[in-house]
Amino acid sequence: MKPEPASALFAGPFALGTLSAPDGPAFPALITPDAQVLDLRVAFGDEQLTVRDLLDRWETALPRLRSLAGGSGLGRRPLADFRVHAPVEPRQVFQSGANYRQHVIDLHVAHRDPADDRSEEERRAEAAEIMDRRAAEDLPYVFIGLPSSISGPYDDVVLPAWAGKPDWELELAAVIGRPAHRVSEGEALEYVAGYTIANDLTDRATVFRRDMPQIGTDWLRSKNAPGFTPLGPWIVPAESVTDTGDLRLTLRLNGETMQDESTEDMIFGVARLVSYASQTARLLPGDVVLTGSPAGNGMHWGRLLRDGDVMDASITGLGAQRTRCVAERAS
Repeated sequence: MKPEPASALFAGPFALGTLSAPDGPAFPALITPDAQVLDLRVAFGDEQLTVRDLLDRWETALPRLRSLAGGSGLGRRPLADFRVHAPVEPRQVFQSGANYRQHVIDLHVAHRDPADDRSEEERRAEAAEIMDRRAAEDLPYVFIGLPSSISGPYDDVVLPAWAGKPDWELELAAVIGRPAHRVSEGEALEYVAGYTIANDLTDRATVFRRDMPQIGTDWLRSKNAPGFTPLGPWIVPAESVTDTGDLRLTLRLNGETMQDESTEDMIFGVARLVSYASQTARLLPGDVVLTGSPAGNGMHWGRLLRDGDVMDASITGLGAQRTRCVAERAS
């Protein structure tokens, strides 16, 4: 699938991406809002350069990137000449669950225990009380995903034959630009290089272990199939994203709007999530922190993903991705 038109690329003077020419190797690129591409291997004089290398030295790379974006002299080519890959290969993927108030309430109702005969109104009230308590106690929910689940923003998504209820989860993702360990909420955003789009696909049928209910959730099985996390298309520098608490997330399935919500509905903001994850783990440049998904998933609509579905996902200022679902073929 092809990138979105230039008018919908991203906010700010430039973004980072990973591109390739037909039959050529992937390379780090600076993309301008008018859909022009600068090969950063040439600009930095390093044939082995990757986007993650730039994030590893973000403090010195950023001023150079600003200068390149505003200058001329180096050859630029149209974005349409290239394939767009996931913008970065993270070493670690941190995923935030149950972080949009209305989404969690909807899931609480959708995942009703068959033995629970209470009304929907009662169950929604219970879920709202749980969310209020979590917010008051300041307890985000963060778990680990696999980098091997990352795919490009226009790649097909293969739905595994075993996935009984594959679902979409559009999310804002923060990209780390400095090693972060035990950082405070007040300083956490200093460690974020930029933002991108993630669609954290989930097979609802395998979220919970039916054979061992006391163990709880099985995120390996339900979230980490190859390609289950389309990422990108761009990393938009944090300085170009004015307010992560006021971004619009929109996902359309075959043209019909399913998710359309503001990050204002998040229980915990980006800074809190990055800080919380860093209290245990050491976050590394290039790592991505997914911040949770808003209301409007397939479980809410009673309509899960199937062969041939096309998802169009966008977040204010970060561009758009388009992915087509393809059923796994029997070998």
